Amino acid sequence: MEQDHRDKIILLLTIPLVIFTAIASYVGIFIENTYLKETVNYAAQGIGQDIVNLFVIVPVLLISSVFAYRENRFGLFLWSGTLFYMVYSYAIYCFALHFNNLFLVYCLIFGLSFYSLLYFFGKSMKENISEWFSENVPIKSISLFLFIIAGVFYFLWLSEIIPALINQKIPLSIIENGLLTNPVHVLDIAICLPALIITGVLLLKKNAIGYLLVPMMLIFCILMSIAIVAMVFVMKMKGLTTDLFLTGIFGVISLVSITFLVNYMRKLK
Repeated sequence: MEQDHRDKIILLLTIPLVIFTAIASYVGIFIENTYLKETVNYAAQGIGQDIVNLFVIVPVLLISSVFAYRENRFGLFLWSGTLFYMVYSYAIYCFALHFNNLFLVYCLIFGLSFYSLLYFFGKSMKENISEWFSENVPIKSISLFLFIIAGVFYFLWLSEIIPALINQKIPLSIIENGLLTNPVHVLDIAICLPALIITGVLLLKKNAIGYLLVPMMLIFCILMSIAIVAMVFVMKMKGLTTDLFLTGIFGVISLVSITFLVNYMRKLK
């Protein structure tokens, strides 16, 4: 009898995650008082991210989990990258929004995403992921791209933070969004940008963990770029900004990330 290579735990984790994410996103978009306590600027960003979560993340998460359940390697990578985006995004929902009716839903999404990601690592670390790929993976170009992304965003965030510290002022982004600190600064400086650098270094060394993390980092860059573009467009529609320069930058990041991801996945055995 053939062994059934299917992982039911992936579906058990993902189905409730998809349901809760769809509910939170729908309410955020269509129930007007969801972000009533937020500044107009921050509320618009929340709606923009909810749009992406409902119409992009939910389908991608569901489809990738079905393939991952069937032990499809690309599906497993796509699932992990989407989960990383979810952990990042819902950490912000949990810690940087005023308490509202969706608080417990945000916590459930954050927890399910976090433990699903842990499950992915536990499952994948049992194998030598580098053996999944052929020899001619574009290691140097992908590593360089990850280093550049990390360097650019360190420069952007520190160019806002350091002058504020020197002048003993609060950064404008914090004031506009009515926050105590900027959660994006925290997560990027402490976790995400170091993760990009570490992934690049490990890939250059042909370390198995580097091969494991590359798709996750590229998928995260793609999804986050799409979310930021949506936020800017919602703000534009509400008359809060006329500068669409950011959409161009993140559009380029998304396209380059997609290109590298496709080339990387083509080397998958």
